[in-house]
Amino acid sequence: MDDAVTLIRPAVQTEHFDVLIVGAGISGVGSAYHLATQCPGTSFAVLEVQDGFGGTWRTHRYPGIRSDSDLHTFGYRFKPWTGVPIATAGEILRYMGEVIEENGLARHIRYRHRIRSARWSSRDALWTIDATRTDTGEELRFTANFLWMCQGYYRHEEGYTPHWDGMETYKGRIVHPQTWPEDLDYTGKTVLVIGSGATAATVVPAMAPDAAHVTMLQRSPTYFRSGRNAIELAEQLRQLQVDETWIHEIVRRRILYDQAVFTQRTFEEPETVRKELIDAVRALLGEEYDVETHFTPKYRPWQQRLAFVPDGDLFQGIRSGKASVVTDEIERFTEKGILLRSGNELEADIIVTATGFNLCVMGDIRFAIDGKPLNFADTVTYRGMMFTGVPNLAWVFGYFRASWTLRADLVADFVCRLLHHMQEKGVRKVEVALRPQDKDMKLLPWIDEQNFNPGYMKRGMDLLPKRGDKPEWAHTQDYWNEKDAFPATNLDDPAFVYS
Repeated sequence: MDDAVTLIRPAVQTEHFDVLIVGAGISGVGSAYHLATQCPGTSFAVLEVQDGFGGTWRTHRYPGIRSDSDLHTFGYRFKPWTGVPIATAGEILRYMGEVIEENGLARHIRYRHRIRSARWSSRDALWTIDATRTDTGEELRFTANFLWMCQGYYRHEEGYTPHWDGMETYKGRIVHPQTWPEDLDYTGKTVLVIGSGATAATVVPAMAPDAAHVTMLQRSPTYFRSGRNAIELAEQLRQLQVDETWIHEIVRRRILYDQAVFTQRTFEEPETVRKELIDAVRALLGEEYDVETHFTPKYRPWQQRLAFVPDGDLFQGIRSGKASVVTDEIERFTEKGILLRSGNELEADIIVTATGFNLCVMGDIRFAIDGKPLNFADTVTYRGMMFTGVPNLAWVFGYFRASWTLRADLVADFVCRLLHHMQEKGVRKVEVALRPQDKDMKLLPWIDEQNFNPGYMKRGMDLLPKRGDKPEWAHTQDYWNEKDAFPATNLDDPAFVYS
């Protein structure tokens, strides 16, 4: 007689929603608001792997964490931002919390839900999403008519740190800003920050007052803009006691206009803009400082993200002597620090690797269409938010030269309009497909490296969908065109296939 006992796993209960939003960061919360207000009566849930809302602003806890674009445009269009334009993570989280509370969104958000897979069935015209509760291990299943991906574009669990020879011999502590240890005490310590982007420009001045000294080690310089952390127009309008809703809209329009002019100039007169940016840094650091070596990039302005330094705090730290910049390449790590290609050694008690992100396409979720694994790199994008052969799915991927949230709002308007259109047509499925006139269209990488080329994009380009050489088959990074093009999109264009 066989005494073995067969364990039967209980069936996973399935919960259904009209729309499932993935991620409760700045995009997910905004999308939930738009869905609730523009499509009342639509059932939806927001699945978030973290234990609270906020995305980047929750997971990033390094010293000085702040926005690198203004909150008048990074904030939502529907809720006025009343604080300083460059805000701390805590201020942004409070703002998002108000959006959730004021609009009754909390009941829709499910925290600690890690999605493992998403499978589309053409027979049922449904997505099936399998998830795990990270706190209990419970397995959950959801079905949805439409999947709205708002999970961001990088892996929150770990940042990108290159491997350098000798790292294992270093006796100090190595930390990445994305996984900042709560017990890290840098008071009176010498700190070496590897990197020169917005994160490094934030960490260095934040640590400098308490550390013995902070050195920013960069392989090549970055462009920065500096100014007072205030918007003069907003201050003037408040003096006139103008309503905050009006102030928000007026200031947003002014900032966006100024950004459009500046961005256009970086293409039309790059050398003039380059000189202006470098001269502004020289004015802050003094004629005797070697700006040519440390703050004169080799690339065109805006070819990589251009960070704003509020109140010039990075440059103040350098002028005070509490911080310094070294431009050199790493030969290897040593017991005491880093040996440079020049032969110099930089000693440090703590090394911070502000070296970027690991690109993450669609949250590392396993996707399948009718039982066949889906590789998004095999698809072509429709305006950077839908993909050929992938039904009932939209992705929020924001802007590099303008605030991310601007595009989250545009995509939300588009998705809500599309859902209404599907309802009016009496259809359950929509996907995008290349039209006859697109058959011979040249397919290209997701973004032109000559247009924008940060390291994390170049490292992960093979993971991203293809683009075409027509505006509707690309993420153009052009808010000033898309703000008009998105609302004008003809949803009955042959690019949209309904059934």
